[in-house]
Amino acid sequence: MDSVLDYLLTEPPGDPIDTVTAAWARHRAVAARFSAPVDAAVAGGFAADRLGFAFLSGYQEALRTLLPELPAEDAVAVSATEAGGAHPSSIRTVLTERDGAATVSGTKAFTTLGSLARRLVVIASAGAAPDGRNMLRAALVETSAPGVAVTDLPAAPFAPEIPHATVTFTDAPAILLPGDGYIDFLKPFRTIEDVHVLAAALGWLVRVARESSWPRQVLERLLALVAAVRGLDLDRPASPGVHIALGGVFAEFGRVVDELAPLWEAADPVARERWERDRPLFGTAGRVRAQRLATAWRAVGYDAETAV
Repeated sequence: MDSVLDYLLTEPPGDPIDTVTAAWARHRAVAARFSAPVDAAVAGGFAADRLGFAFLSGYQEALRTLLPELPAEDAVAVSATEAGGAHPSSIRTVLTERDGAATVSGTKAFTTLGSLARRLVVIASAGAAPDGRNMLRAALVETSAPGVAVTDLPAAPFAPEIPHATVTFTDAPAILLPGDGYIDFLKPFRTIEDVHVLAAALGWLVRVARESSWPRQVLERLLALVAAVRGLDLDRPASPGVHIALGGVFAEFGRVVDELAPLWEAADPVARERWERDRPLFGTAGRVRAQRLATAWRAVGYDAETAV
């Protein structure tokens, strides 16, 4: 297996990519060279020619961290968000077990990479607990299965190359995954996705830095951030320490991005335009990430606003 840090400094950047399908094929080829999903995310980001395709690498490797048994050749997506959002109380898609078989029925309003995915990790309700809480389960559903209808949504204003879809399930056959759908899947995935998407974005920025002949000090700082991301303990994604460390990494990433602003004048104009268009990608989960960070500080006995 390759050293991902050496890979970032010595691997020739690949040719431009035109489609999300081609981006997935390239990611698979690159990921096969690395044993750790976070390294595959970094390398996949470097192999991408734009931030949207780097996101694809990070997202897929996040899922493989959560579910290492997923086939390497299949693109996978989490299908959780409904018309009311993705909070556990908003999940109305129903999981039914009958005669040893499981099916899901309902509509997911927004599934990232829904039309690329061959399998979906569907978060569904298994009924109400005695305390009234919505009990969630996670189940694997093949997009080619009967009772599954995937409808592409209009392109997003940023990273428009990444498709999003509405998915409707009508008694679609499902394979139940063990554990609680929220505690064991949806909640940890949010943290794991943040880590892997950031890792992929850093890989992509190293590519831009090399292609644009930015100063060596830029590469040193970007590789230091890669090392920090790789050092997070993703075996315990719910750990307060992981959230606090991740908050620090994101803060440093923000500082580096701000300091890189003048150097973009030396970058390829197309890459620069895409960067300005796609930067909002990092803000999509910012509010939720800030809430998790504040909760983590409180969990270790600090006031989140005055932790010293």
